[in-house]
Amino acid sequence: MAVVKKTGEQLLEWLVGKGGIVQRDDALRAGFPLAVIRAFVRNRDGVLVRRAWLAHACAREELRTAAFAGGRVTCTSLARMRGWWMPEAVGSELHLHLLPGSGPTRLPDAWDGVTHWTKPLAPVARSLEGTVEDALLHIAACLDRDTALVLWESAARVERIAAEALRAIVWPSRAARELAEAVTGLSDSGLETLVVTPLRRWGLGVRQQIVLAGRPVDVLVGDRLVVQIDGYEFHSSSAQRTKDLAHDAELRLRGYTVLRFSYAQVVHDWALVERTIRRAVAARLHLAG
Repeated sequence: MAVVKKTGEQLLEWLVGKGGIVQRDDALRAGFPLAVIRAFVRNRDGVLVRRAWLAHACAREELRTAAFAGGRVTCTSLARMRGWWMPEAVGSELHLHLLPGSGPTRLPDAWDGVTHWTKPLAPVARSLEGTVEDALLHIAACLDRDTALVLWESAARVERIAAEALRAIVWPSRAARELAEAVTGLSDSGLETLVVTPLRRWGLGVRQQIVLAGRPVDVLVGDRLVVQIDGYEFHSSSAQRTKDLAHDAELRLRGYTVLRFSYAQVVHDWALVERTIRRAVAARLHLAG
């Protein structure tokens, strides 16, 4: 049986389907001859980075930069790539994980990102994306505690990591250990974490995602104060808004006080949100009877 040789056009189609950047050895294992790969690069259809990565212009810039640097995307950059909830105040600069003793990097002349030179928490495969665990460690070092906790809670939800599993990791920094102890895994969104964290500092009894009147509520303070947080993506439709209002009414009929805040209020006018909740607590609206 004759062997059909793969062409440069097929290599381009395969590479684009893989996100635009792959290990050269993966292309070889996929059946593309070395001569085809070399011609592909020579014709400027792609570039060979550090003799290890075959990249096309369609590849994500973060991954191409990581390949040139000989590192991995990590910290808040990996969080964005994986869809963790991101507070608006977090910068967009690229964070790369570089291994101690890994040799010189080839960062762009205009590089204004952040490099993390740390030993991996666990053995890593040859990849341009760092591990979730290393990203969490770097987030603990880069961000203030409250903002970092938002990302840790989001990671626990998105990556389906139990809070107990995070606490079992041997974290090398105090900041990471404290965040692991603080994670509950209950926050339905980053907004919820932004609200719950300061409430717990007040010494109030705070529970999350408790089912009341047949539906979970975001936050229950004490016995009777319900705090609902409207993230736009979950509460933007008219039908959803109608359900929310009906549930609020049912809770009030059952003796609960309901405070509902929008995304804009939590993110841009926290002072108002805080003042409102404090007044409700001062009026003992969180207590039964």
